[in-house]
Amino acid sequence: MAVSIRKELDLRYWLHLPKGYATAAAKIRSYPLIIFLHGAGERGEDLEKVTIHGIPRLIKEGSDVLSEYEFILACPQCPQEYWWDTMVDLGFLDGFVEGCMKGLRVDTSRIYLTGLSMGGYGTWALARRNPRAFAAIAPICGGTQADDGLAAIKDMPIWAFHGAKDDVVRLSGSADAVNKIYGLGGGDKVRLTVYPDADHDSWSMTYSHPRLYEWMFSQVNPSFSMGPASDQGQSAGKGDA
Repeated sequence: MAVSIRKELDLRYWLHLPKGYATAAAKIRSYPLIIFLHGAGERGEDLEKVTIHGIPRLIKEGSDVLSEYEFILACPQCPQEYWWDTMVDLGFLDGFVEGCMKGLRVDTSRIYLTGLSMGGYGTWALARRNPRAFAAIAPICGGTQADDGLAAIKDMPIWAFHGAKDDVVRLSGSADAVNKIYGLGGGDKVRLTVYPDADHDSWSMTYSHPRLYEWMFSQVNPSFSMGPASDQGQSAGKGDA
């Protein structure tokens, strides 16, 4: 028996646009897009929770670490009853990325994905599902529950971060994913930074450091497309995202 089920979800999100985005001169430009996935504690319907940690917090507080860059930041909020992995499996985050593409002036060659804790897991999951969508990903204190799809992102620029003393998400979450990519013949563009004295909060140091953004904004993906590599006429593991 074949059963088709359609499910809809109203997805709230926090959005940052670069200064002057609405001016006449800026309307002919496209901008890099960072998609930020928050942690489990920020789920729900209070959108201000999305700004508690990470890049949205830096922007809200007026930090100058990102002041030299012009970019769009889109931060969806995961409903309380979901996890990012589930949202990815159901295709909701595909729809969110596509919605950003339709509604905003996005440079498709410079779409970046990052997240912390639950959002770190979501970052790995969404990249595996869409190996040609992102110029680079930066998963923080996350991991991946499945090996499926890792071959398709083995050549993607990936910079993972984790605290060695993390007792919420063990260091093996990030280390195993990176090691599996090395085992698949990748690794030239993959790196893992471990903070020897950090616990679960490895994101504060990461997002406040200029080197992350220097690396991120230098990455370019000339062949943007959504969906699995196999749906795009490519075999898994041969993507050049």
